[in-house]
Amino acid sequence: MTEANPDTAPAPRGRGRPRDPEVEDAILRAALELFLERGVDGASIEQIAKRAGVGKLTVYRRWSTKEDLLVQAIESLVNDEDRWPTNDEIETVSPHELIERALPSAAEAAASPEFRALVSRVLGSAVSNPALLATYWKHNILPRRRLTSALLERAKAIGTVPENADLDVLTDMMAGAVTYRVFQPDPPDAAEMRRYLRALYRQAGLLPR
Repeated sequence: MTEANPDTAPAPRGRGRPRDPEVEDAILRAALELFLERGVDGASIEQIAKRAGVGKLTVYRRWSTKEDLLVQAIESLVNDEDRWPTNDEIETVSPHELIERALPSAAEAAASPEFRALVSRVLGSAVSNPALLATYWKHNILPRRRLTSALLERAKAIGTVPENADLDVLTDMMAGAVTYRVFQPDPPDAAEMRRYLRALYRQAGLLPR
């Protein structure tokens, strides 16, 4: 799961019965399944609670809005803390090594049918439910963009990314390239995605040419 955002983190809990992590896991699974099957409009709190085998109040005690719940459910699928370096690693480990570490699991995740369905649902909700996209952008996309920018800055400092490169554009190009490749009629398997990512990162200056 994502770490709590300090600006939006709930207040410390008072005394009372501790929350059951199995209940939270069941709710997150139900929310993710319904979102992938039916989209945001087909994943109401009532339906999520029913599939998870809990009451609606149990859900609302944990998440104040459906958007917050769905974003955390999405994060449970794309939880990639093992692939994303920390700021300390970016400062001390070469971009080349960090990318090589990340490639196998990143390719596996990007080639999965679940990821393809997820991207389709998130993009499809951009017009019909902008609140979901705004929440997803704030809690999922922005932290990853910051890490990507820091990684590109490090690569620029060591000379593998041009000094005048626009890092926002480079970040968009990498993210857009993966999305475009995933939506092809015959999407790549993990091995093909690994080769594609390697070529992509070479073009971006994060791997040696």
